[in-house]
Parts: sequence; structure tokens; C-alpha cells
Amino acid sequence: MKTHTVSVSGATLTYDVRDGSSTDTVPLVLIGSPMDATGFATLSSHFPDRTVVTYDPRNTGRSVRDEPTSAVTPEQHADDLHAVLGAVGAGPVDVFGSSGGAVNALALVARYPQDVRLLVAHEPPAGGILPDRDQLRAVCADMVATYDASGEGPAMAKFIALVMKRGEIDADYLAQPAPDPAAFGMSPDDDGSRTDPLMSNMRGGGAGYVPDVDALLSAPTEIVIGVGEESGGPVDGEMAGRAAHATAALLGRDAVVFPSDHGGFLGGEFGQTGKPTEFAATLRSVLAGAAV
Repeated sequence: MKTHTVSVSGATLTYDVRDGSSTDTVPLVLIGSPMDATGFATLSSHFPDRTVVTYDPRNTGRSVRDEPTSAVTPEQHADDLHAVLGAVGAGPVDVFGSSGGAVNALALVARYPQDVRLLVAHEPPAGGILPDRDQLRAVCADMVATYDASGEGPAMAKFIALVMKRGEIDADYLAQPAPDPAAFGMSPDDDGSRTDPLMSNMRGGGAGYVPDVDALLSAPTEIVIGVGEESGGPVDGEMAGRAAHATAALLGRDAVVFPSDHGGFLGGEFGQTGKPTEFAATLRSVLAGAAV
């Protein structure tokens, strides 16, 4: 593995290239957000035959930016990804995007359609296309306000409660008592920092993202939307799972079911383990089938 940096407007991004043993010259790019490259250690190991590229989004992991407290939009992340791919210099690539990385990858295809041959967007939390989008925007605004006032623990407790909830967010959601950070193993104390990359994405409207359907359908990119088998259906599922089904429907296709849940590819990173072997096998099958 070789590590590189590339300078973009307002930030310096760090990315890694793992050279594979195959003659396939199309790299596989693994994208998360706000998760950095460390979250793909297990998944990368299942593709020794591919050149695998991972990166740390701005203000995450080894990447830095000039204004670490400001908002970052999916479009800014897309511009960053375009710069990373330009630095790699490998022509159209295959992309697996997870969560916010899936949102950013959709924005990448919409803005730079020649960059990506095949995109597998796994559970993009595109809340702006859900029927409860107004409630979701209010909940996310409250989360950011909590972060600004009280710090990471109380805000992240609200985030975890939100992403675990199944079904639509009703109008009374914010009236319920705030979750206790200790219930999720976090401190309620405020350390004074305000550089959390998730909150920067929230400020940039990531959870309210609306895909540019016309641009995506007109792109030469083959697009597959993935959803976890444990994430629920289009009505009764978790927010990211519901958004995956909704995004697939907008593109005129069904979501492809992957093993496990939202983090099914994780193999112990961040203390979470999904079904990484089964997940990688499904991803390999999707990549092979869609690329034919």
C-alpha cells in the first residue's frame, strides 16, 4: 500500500492505493463519509486481485481542512473525490460507496459522469426524497444545535437514536426526552471541540440530499443501489435503508440486498462486526454482473 496526498481548495486529502495482482486495470474505490479509510481495512482484504483506492474525506482521519468547523456539502465531497481520482490517474473507476460515502458518490457521478464506470451505492441516507423529509430536516437541525450547545456526546446520542429508529419520523419525535449519551457508551461532558466531520456533513445538508436523477440516468455509469438485509423495507426500515429503496425506485430499479446491516462490511473496525466475508462475496458478484 502506498499513501499519497492531494491538495484541494481549503484542504489536503490523504488517500491510499493498494496494488492488486490482477491484470484488471480498473481500480476499485471504497468511499465512506464521515468514516475514513480505516473502516475499509477488512473489505479491502477481500479484493487482493484489484487495485483498491481508499481515502480520508476532508476533516476526517489524516485529511485536514482550513476551516474544520464549517459545513461540507455532498457536492464539495464530490469535487474532492474528483481530485483524488485525477491524482490516481486511472480513468473510469468502479466505486463502492457506503452511507454518506454513497451520497457523495452519487453526487460525483452527477457532476463528473466520466469518472465512474460502475457505482454501488450502499444505503445512501438521502433523506430529502423520503415522505418524512421535513421532520428529518428538523431532527438534524436540532442535532446540530445540540452539538453547538453541548458537544459531541449529547449530539451523537441523538444521531444514533435517529439512525436506529424504524419507520417514518413523526411530528412528535422531538418532543420525547433526549437520549442519554451514557446509554451509548459516550460521555455527556463537553470537551469544547467542534470539529466532528459528521456534524460538518449535517451542516452541509447531507442527510437531506436529493439525488439529481436526470444527471444520474444520463450518465454512462452503471448504478446499483444496495441495502442491508437487516435494515428493513421501504416503509418500516431504518432511515438509510428506506432512503436506499427510495433512491433505487427513483432510478427505476430495485435495491440489491446485501448481507447484514448498514455496516455489514465491517470486520471489527470501530468495534462493529457485520458479515464481511458474505458482504464481499455479494459485492464481487454485483461488480462482475454489472460490469459485463
